[in-house]
Amino acid sequence: MVSHPPPPLPPEITDWFSTRGWRVRRHQSEMLAADDAGLHALLVADTGAGKTLGGFLPTLAAFCPSRTVQTPVPDGLHTLYVSPLKAVAHDVQRNLLTPVEDMGLPIRIESRSGDTPSDRKARQRARPPHILLTTPESLSLLLSYPEAPAMFAGLQRVVIDEVHAFATGKRGDLLALALTRLQALSPGMRRVALSATLADPDSYRGWLAPWGDIDSVALVEGEPGAPPDVEILLPDEERVPWSGHAATWAIPQLIAQIAAHRTTLIFTNTRFLAEYIFQCLWDANEGNLPIGIHHGSLAKEARRKVEGAMARGELRALVCTASLDLGVDWGDIDLVVQMGAPKGSSRLLQRIGRANHRLDQPSKALLVPGNRFEFLEAFAAREAVHQGQRDGDAFRPGGLDVLAQHVMATACAGPFREDELLDELRSSQSYAWVDEAVLARVLDFVATGGYALRSYDRFRRIVRERDGTWRLAHPEFAARHRINAGIIVDAEMLDVRFRNGRSLGKVEENFGASLQPGDTFRFAGMDLEVEALRDLELVVRAARSSATIPSYMGQRMPISTHLADRVRAMLADPAGWARFPDDVREWLEVQAWRSHMPAPGRLLVESFPHRGLAYTAFYTFEGWNANQSLGMLVTRRMEDRGLGPLGFVATDYTLVVWGLRPVDDPAALLSPDILAHEFVDWVQQSYLLRRAFREVAVISGLVERQQPGQGRSGRKSGRQVTFSTDLIFDVLRKYEPDHVLIEAAWADARSRLTDVARVADVLDRAAREVDHVLLDRISPLAVPALSMIGRESLPSGAADDDLLEEAESLAAQAMRLDPAEPAEGD
Repeated sequence: MVSHPPPPLPPEITDWFSTRGWRVRRHQSEMLAADDAGLHALLVADTGAGKTLGGFLPTLAAFCPSRTVQTPVPDGLHTLYVSPLKAVAHDVQRNLLTPVEDMGLPIRIESRSGDTPSDRKARQRARPPHILLTTPESLSLLLSYPEAPAMFAGLQRVVIDEVHAFATGKRGDLLALALTRLQALSPGMRRVALSATLADPDSYRGWLAPWGDIDSVALVEGEPGAPPDVEILLPDEERVPWSGHAATWAIPQLIAQIAAHRTTLIFTNTRFLAEYIFQCLWDANEGNLPIGIHHGSLAKEARRKVEGAMARGELRALVCTASLDLGVDWGDIDLVVQMGAPKGSSRLLQRIGRANHRLDQPSKALLVPGNRFEFLEAFAAREAVHQGQRDGDAFRPGGLDVLAQHVMATACAGPFREDELLDELRSSQSYAWVDEAVLARVLDFVATGGYALRSYDRFRRIVRERDGTWRLAHPEFAARHRINAGIIVDAEMLDVRFRNGRSLGKVEENFGASLQPGDTFRFAGMDLEVEALRDLELVVRAARSSATIPSYMGQRMPISTHLADRVRAMLADPAGWARFPDDVREWLEVQAWRSHMPAPGRLLVESFPHRGLAYTAFYTFEGWNANQSLGMLVTRRMEDRGLGPLGFVATDYTLVVWGLRPVDDPAALLSPDILAHEFVDWVQQSYLLRRAFREVAVISGLVERQQPGQGRSGRKSGRQVTFSTDLIFDVLRKYEPDHVLIEAAWADARSRLTDVARVADVLDRAAREVDHVLLDRISPLAVPALSMIGRESLPSGAADDDLLEEAESLAAQAMRLDPAEPAEGD
């Protein structure tokens, strides 16, 4: 909390609040106090608490006539606002104009993004507004112009909105580097960050502060709002499903809820599910209620049309994905529905906050679980929200590819000295790890492309003068940088086809990249064997045996570590099961009687025969991505040890593997050296490293997506970019395996593509204690995972009916109470 007493607000501001029937909240006045004290500030406040206005209050105060009696009206760029979405920036601009115009303040406000006309961009560099609203990418581009030192010399404040949404990723790296440059150009600049959902505010204070000095960042905590009204929707007559994700059982109840509310926002976790739920709602929409859909794969025009209809109050419901997690605020939303598991308490809280968007009124939300594990997850998330517990991604060292892009931007703005740049970089907590040797490698890469590429002129982008100063090798490289710079590399879809050209459909590239020639998976109703991944085509043939990966389920968000820990704690507390529906409670009671329950700090492993094969279930609770990676590793180790693995299936909670021979010692399969041996072999032999390299090559500027002066015709397709990066990747792996971008690609493969940190958590638990239970048949907890085998989650979502039928058959075996069955452990 801020220790300085709040200063008196300018009368212009207090009068404006009074005329609207509002009061200045404590956290808003504390933001003014922090700014007056010369402190940076992190404001953590609930949605609807006036965070954005609190962030801008010191800026508005600086232009009030009562404060400019002794000091002149600020001239030039005073405040920079950075948002993760340009739509949010435009919305904030509209909202800011109201108090500015009402108070008659002499403030010019403009926004800048990729859609801003070029003549306006040029004018903004020559005569900037007082407040400029932009994104991390557009800010980095601004800093690449020679006018940047003059433009930002008088900058007083930077306001970063929704900081939790991007600070821990590569866009956060780019912004962190931009902040170091801005601070060097304007040493007195104050940094401000805003968020409603931070689990660890001190880590964000460290990220925000120059040189990681968190004491220079005031933590301002908002007034508590009305607690949200969160309920879990359950079937009227049927049981909570054993398996599936679509929760189509709830469609009739959802139609009734839509009819009973003004506007309902229905969140799903995937685009496929959004399309399917939207279609199901329309099929059941006998009252012809206006219902729309919004997700990232829709054309921009379609999204804008839906957003306009919502703003005008023309829709009764909107089905959406994470595309609206940070969306424009619509005041008429009075119900938020989460289809399926929320995956994290912070994400759930962010989505719940879209309803009412007023601090003093409770947001109303319904959670709709698709299966029994999702019920437990929804229950845990609701408790976390009520208790004010948050979760989120951890910070990691800044990426080398982003650093290379920043070096190029710095050179575009003008010559620079290596020692001065290093001093700037190290003032950022994200890049405090960079030393002279690391920077020298990055500079050499930008200057030559690296040892294996230095004979090609197109990679020589900067040169070093005799006095040690670095500059652009040729002015044309500045234009090339500005039309290609950016962090967001579009995720591609792979066309799955036979060698004869017959196409079977598309899968996400992340999934295809995890495969290597000879791997088998089930897709489009067939067992397929991978022959090759070329450009954006996954070439396959019919497999001779059942697929090792029996289900292609599409990409999805993993459960957060915090929520997984809560679910494990609930399972280990039988006294709390009375709060659950009868069928869920019975499911857990039979599991406890026939086997064990997963316990905190321990790893439960069950082995049992099923349909003539030996099955082993690992209850990791580490998320789908980590379990999918672990399945790849464990089956490789099983193969080496002669266990004859035949396949695996992964969910957020469980990894199930099966083979010809039983697993007698699961701890041996999970020894820590699996990350040194099988993991390295898998990443190198699959297409994971190649896929990661394409992204870092684009971000670092090694491969260009756009040719200067050619408009849209000069834009490379995803296939062309992939072809270019694959050629360079092959050269570097052969001739320069320690290239700086190979290192960057490895970092991405370990963190984002395979979630290796959570795999390591499983290995740590296995090293401490494994509860290995031998059973004579499938256990109740294993039913949801086993029912997924051979079932694909198609775009239509229709596979859920098959899942339910298979799950009921497995459940009949698992829930049978047989007193003769021993539950052995070792």
